[in-house]
Amino acid sequence: MSTPSVAELRAVAQPQTTMDRRSGEHWAGLLYMRRLSIYGTWLLAKTPISPNQVTGLMIVCGVGAGAVLALPGIWAALGAALLIQIYLLLDCSDGELARWTGRTSITGVYLDRVGHYFAEAALLIGLGFRASETLPDWYTVLGFAAALGAILIKSETDLVDVARARAGMVAATETSAAQFTSSRVALARRVVGALRFHRLIQAVELSLIVVVAALLDPLFSATRVLVVACAVVAVVQLVLHLVSILASRRLS
Repeated sequence: MSTPSVAELRAVAQPQTTMDRRSGEHWAGLLYMRRLSIYGTWLLAKTPISPNQVTGLMIVCGVGAGAVLALPGIWAALGAALLIQIYLLLDCSDGELARWTGRTSITGVYLDRVGHYFAEAALLIGLGFRASETLPDWYTVLGFAAALGAILIKSETDLVDVARARAGMVAATETSAAQFTSSRVALARRVVGALRFHRLIQAVELSLIVVVAALLDPLFSATRVLVVACAVVAVVQLVLHLVSILASRRLS
């Protein structure tokens, strides 16, 4: 396939259905990364690399960010944040390249989900190691606990479609996810959602907060406070997310 212009590529790789979605798109993608990723996709379209290989590079960047974060110092924190930005760019570009080349696949969707699991877990584990004075100590354990919580939260979401598929139903829609069996639960869900505290354990947000914590570490143990906060948020969000799913229309 000949190399397209950016405008031609955008028309196919970034359809309006993709650009308009909210629940399936990270805020950073909507704010700036989709504007940048199309140029990355344009460069990738000139190479023989496949969409699934791009997803593989995304996974490497996500896991690599966690490994770099485990190192001490501000430069390690900045390096991890940069790797997560590249991870986010590749997360946009793999789907764009797949749509342009017509090589969308279930394998690609699966690898994309695996990449999200790995990146968030790796970053939280790296944070635990970063905060640890001796290895292992309680901060190491809290990092692993937060990582497990992040994985289980994602599993709760994905298992909705597993349950629906086994019952012979189609995947849940954004509409069903927003509908609740009780008005009180719906109100509580909106209040909790407005606080956005769950974003603390998401890769993009956490990578930026880690940089701030690294700058504050000379004043007090900001990174250690962050590890504890991540573990608490992971446990609380794990319970609240399960309650939200059971009280919504997603399983009916």
